[in-house]
Amino acid sequence: MEKGDPIIKVENLVAGYGDTVILEHISFNVYPGEIFVILGGSGCGKSTLLKHLIGLIKPLSGVITIDGEIVTEEDEESFKRIIRKIGVLYQSSALLGSMTLGENIALPIKEYSGLDPESVERIVRMKLKLVGLEGFENHLPSEISGGMKKRAGLARAIALNPAILMFDEPSAGLDPVTSAGLDELILDLNKNSGTTMVIVTHELSSIFTIADRIIMLDRKTKGIIAEGDPRYLRDHSPDPYVKEFFNPVKEKRG
Repeated sequence: MEKGDPIIKVENLVAGYGDTVILEHISFNVYPGEIFVILGGSGCGKSTLLKHLIGLIKPLSGVITIDGEIVTEEDEESFKRIIRKIGVLYQSSALLGSMTLGENIALPIKEYSGLDPESVERIVRMKLKLVGLEGFENHLPSEISGGMKKRAGLARAIALNPAILMFDEPSAGLDPVTSAGLDELILDLNKNSGTTMVIVTHELSSIFTIADRIIMLDRKTKGIIAEGDPRYLRDHSPDPYVKEFFNPVKEKRG
């Protein structure tokens, strides 16, 4: 991929469920190595859009291209290649409670790599160390804190060295200190690996800390009402709703 070409390209996407349209004719690009944030109010379609990008939901119309390949389940081999390039950290971490952290992280490695058990264990230990959980491979999810579960989920998401990481509300349920620590980890991973990151969040502190660029979705228009650097939009957006979103306290006082 040449520098400057998008790694994710969304063209004229119509997204929803059955006859219910949630997003209508939206288009945007995500570029290699950037931290791209999807935000907006409740019910605007943030998680729905993420599920479309991951390939969990088929678009009603429009095209999603990832690393030069159109996301479609009709071509099973192409779909598998695309999914192999994506790691996902779900809001709940989605760890299997009956398995240790090491076993959870080993699952995708065993499924896709064909490596011997010793190599798998070595990779598991390395991924846990990257997220600050060195030595926790034999712990069950029930034995660790919420913040540690997020880190363990992230370790599993990066198990296969994906080109793209997708996060669904990574700070949900975390206290401010733990959330800030997760933001630092996301920034470190992005800086050290160059991994492209797509993050759904509504946490302003996280947005201003980690985002290179954002799109804001709107429930009423079913489209994108703002795109760009969140710091610039906070200070200069002409849209009253966008300004209120980024400056909630200031707007209420003013």
